[in-house]
Amino acid sequence: MLTQTELESLVASGDIDTVIVAFCDMQGRLTGKRVASRLFVEDVAAHGAECCNYLLAVDVDMNTVDGYAMSSWETGYGDMVMKPDFSTLRLIPWLPGTALVMADLFWLNGNPVTQAPRSILNRQIERLAEKGLVPYVGTELEFMVFDDSYRDAWKAGYRNLTAATDYNVDYAMLGSTRMEPLLRDIRLGMIGAGLYCEGVKGECNLGQQEIAFRYDHARVTCDNHTIYKNGAKEIADQHGKSLTFMAKFDEREGNSCHIHISLRGDDGSAVFADPDDPEGMSPMFRSFIAGQLATLRELTLFYAPNINSYKRFVEGSFAPTAIAWGMDNRTCAVRVVGHGHGMRMECRAPGGDVNQYLAVSALIAGGLHGIEEELELPEALEGNAYTSGAERLPTTLSEAAELFAKSQVARAAFGDDVVEHYLNNARVELAAFNAAVTDWERVRGFERL
Repeated sequence: MLTQTELESLVASGDIDTVIVAFCDMQGRLTGKRVASRLFVEDVAAHGAECCNYLLAVDVDMNTVDGYAMSSWETGYGDMVMKPDFSTLRLIPWLPGTALVMADLFWLNGNPVTQAPRSILNRQIERLAEKGLVPYVGTELEFMVFDDSYRDAWKAGYRNLTAATDYNVDYAMLGSTRMEPLLRDIRLGMIGAGLYCEGVKGECNLGQQEIAFRYDHARVTCDNHTIYKNGAKEIADQHGKSLTFMAKFDEREGNSCHIHISLRGDDGSAVFADPDDPEGMSPMFRSFIAGQLATLRELTLFYAPNINSYKRFVEGSFAPTAIAWGMDNRTCAVRVVGHGHGMRMECRAPGGDVNQYLAVSALIAGGLHGIEEELELPEALEGNAYTSGAERLPTTLSEAAELFAKSQVARAAFGDDVVEHYLNNARVELAAFNAAVTDWERVRGFERL
């Protein structure tokens, strides 16, 4: 990590020639521009850098689409301002001579762009602060590695790719070592970019891995998640390989992004823990979890934002289908672990394709709903949640969008402008998918129908 003064010194010495000013877009991608270091020091650092407001109103292909109040042909596709948050300034070791700073988005009149993922999270952090609470979060992001380069994978239509392993390498040393040159470069690169890397482990699917990072303040974790996800792809590209975070690449295990969250008092106290409780849980924590159970269905759009997200929800796959909580029970959507300051809940609904700012915002909003309404927590589920008869998560993006549209919790927590913005994003994706003709349809219908 760098201070602004340290950056200025590195620019003056010629060690830094480029500063990336970036933010996370709706799809969870690192988006922004590379600025010459001299211009950054002399101008952008104080005033920010402009970018087109369509960057929060496009589909994954960067097509301009209708239906967004904040950006359209009718309003002229004007500018937003990326204002650097200097607490995020850092070196990017895998890009020579480069530093990066995350930015908040503002309109030209100085008002925040409320639909921006970081703005949404900032508002939920403020709501907690009003109650003297601070959120701490860890994200566990899985990915699959392929020996094909990104450009070769594109040319192949992402078909018949060669996975980096030939069998299940969950916790396996030998099977994962083949990927270690790439994995080590990712880990060291992230450490050099200011992240606290805990380690790496193999996962169940072919070529699947998870690199873990230490928990931190919710905004820090979400910023780091964005930088890591983008950087891992860049480093894989430098190795002539590719990796994917999509929720469900094939019919085997999907890529998850389990999110751990705990609250502390603004004095550092462990407000989720109670040493006198049989399960170590405070009344606040119980209400927080009850809020998750009460809102999980209606806020699923922020946990599973894409068509593909819902392919991951398969019984017996370690991806949740039942809205239930349990003590260290991986069959439940909400898993409770830890003790003392480490007492926390793990939301197992998000996949690797999640926008982490939105998911953490939903967790805070759901938890605050439980705290404010003093919701009672039912007994923990023991045994197999898949066969428990508990209420189910939505099974399609369409169902999740309908629930989100009707959610009073979402509208109260995020505002109507945010809710309508992300509902339009879901409608755009559904329309695109419903218009597509898939390989599955051709195989089934070309000759035999």
